[in-house]
Parts: sequence; C-alpha cells; structure tokens
Amino acid sequence: MNQTGLDFKIAVVGAGAIGGICAGFIKKAGLNVQVVVRREEHARKIINQGIHITGIKGEFTEKMDAVIGVENMDPNPDLVLLGVKATALSDVTEKLSSRLSPSGMVVSLQNGFCEQALADVLGRDRVIGCVTGWGATLHSDCDLEMTSTGDFIVGNIDGKKDPRLEKVQTILNRVLPCQISNNIGGSLYSKLIINSCITSVGAVCGLYLGQMLAKKKVRLVFLRIMEEAMAVAIAMDIKVEIFAGKLNYYTFLEESGMISALKRHLFLRVLGFKYRRLKSSMLQSLERKQATEIDYLTGFITGNGRKHQVLTPVNDQIFEMVREIEQGQRAISPDNLDQIRI
Repeated sequence: MNQTGLDFKIAVVGAGAIGGICAGFIKKAGLNVQVVVRREEHARKIINQGIHITGIKGEFTEKMDAVIGVENMDPNPDLVLLGVKATALSDVTEKLSSRLSPSGMVVSLQNGFCEQALADVLGRDRVIGCVTGWGATLHSDCDLEMTSTGDFIVGNIDGKKDPRLEKVQTILNRVLPCQISNNIGGSLYSKLIINSCITSVGAVCGLYLGQMLAKKKVRLVFLRIMEEAMAVAIAMDIKVEIFAGKLNYYTFLEESGMISALKRHLFLRVLGFKYRRLKSSMLQSLERKQATEIDYLTGFITGNGRKHQVLTPVNDQIFEMVREIEQGQRAISPDNLDQIRI
C-alpha cells in the first residue's frame, strides 16, 4: 500500500453512527471506499445525497458507492471495517468469509469483545482487534454527528508484531488518531468493563448516567461489576489496560480503607456528572424492541466466569434482567436496581 492508501480497497459494513462517520472521513481523504447497508433507500441516499457529518471535527457531506448486503459488495476488499451491531455478527461474518481476499483484514468497530467470534469463522489471521474510543450519534439515515473525540487502538489479537497494522493505522488516522497496541485484548477488555457498567445497568433501569451514579447503590453495583470482571481477567490471563488513559482498574479497586472507598465513589460521581446526559445504547435498543448486545458485553464476563470457575453474581443478575426485558418478562425501571443483590 502506498503512503496515502489510495490503492487499498476498503469496505465499511454498516453505516450507522460510527461506521458512517468512518466511511465519510475515509472517502473525504480520497481513499477507495464502498459502504454496505441493509436497505435500498439508505444506499440510494448515500450514492445520490451523500453522508452528512457534523460535530466537533466540522461539517461536510460526502457521496460514495453503496450496496445492499455483504453478498453484493465488491469482492476481495483489502480491509473491511465492521460497524454493524454485534447482534448481526453471525450473519454478516458468514457472508464475509466468501468475499474477502486471501490477505483481507476485518476490523471490528463494535462494542464488546467480538474479535473471537469473528476469528472463529474467518480465521485469526484475518481479524484485527480494535477499540473505538470516541462518540457519535445517528440522527437519521446519512445525518451523523461526531459527539466526542478520542482515538482508535488496533492490534493483532494474538499479541504478535504485525506489519499490516501500520496499513490499518494509516487509514484510520484519516478519522481520528490511531494507536498500535501489543496488548489489544487488554484494551478491549478495559472498555468492555466500563461498557458492562454503563450500558448494561442503564438498560435495566432506564436512567441517564448522571441519574444512575447519583445513587450509592448504583455506584456499588459498578464496583462489583468491575471486581468480578477483573477476577475473570486474571483467570483468563488478560492484562487489563488503563481505560482512556485514566482508569487503572488494578489500583482503583485494590486500595483498601475508608479514604480509598470515598475516592472510588467520588470518581464515579464525577464521571456521572461529566457524562450526565449519556444514555445507554443497549437501553435505546430495548426501547426500539431490538435485540441487545448483552452477549458481547456482560455475557462475555459471565460466560468466561463459568468457563474458568470464577463467580460473577452481580453480572449474572444484570445479564438475566436484560434477557427478561428482551423477552417482555420485565419492565425497564429504576426499581430493578433495588433487586440487584450485592
């Protein structure tokens, strides 16, 4: 690949908030990108009107090629950026396996720990791990807003040195700065822990983050989620990286005494205030009567807890509550918080 990446065939599968913004910035940089969506109307808008992007990196509109379904995308892309919900992972991955070039790479932009599921179908050498550390909102088809800056972190899922990572980095740098990690599993798990707190708990109670973390019970639930997740990480031999350069789970959880406990609660109160209007993406899925990504967030912790014989009682309860809400057996309500045994 040359320095600009112009000779690289790139496919972005899923043009929601994250995928659509990535596609827009990559196309704006002059790279060869095709977008894959589910609906004909959406594809026509991308081709004829373009993706309109606003937010903290400015405003622009970019027209680009779009097709309906992975089965119709141009064969043999060099790089696939996967922006669909984790709930669509199985169907999309099966179709991707026959469209990738022998050296093609897939980068998951999704929430949760999806890389293993991708590798099971595509092979480990085709999957690049990625943490997406910035925020975006989909207002409507082709109307997307970048709500916060941040970065990408990419790495070989086996922790090996991988010269292909520099190619991925060059392309993602067109969107936001991209770092290369030799411990991408630890970075993915770090984000998974905070998502299992914010996204999963927000789904069962229906509150914004600020409302949640104003409650002592929720702060205690967050701490139990973290403790259980870290115990699972130790059993899995995962070295968990510092989240967003600020939250070191090891020191945050291990210090004892009243002062340390007060510091933990203060940190969570400040987090809640700073992101007080943050609404759980899983909650939004439930409100739209859609399946959630719980299997790839809290379910990753509980499933691996069982596998490695590590107890995860609080995560287990939250996982079951989300399942019950999905099945119409439980209402989304702050009252659910009172039922969580800690």
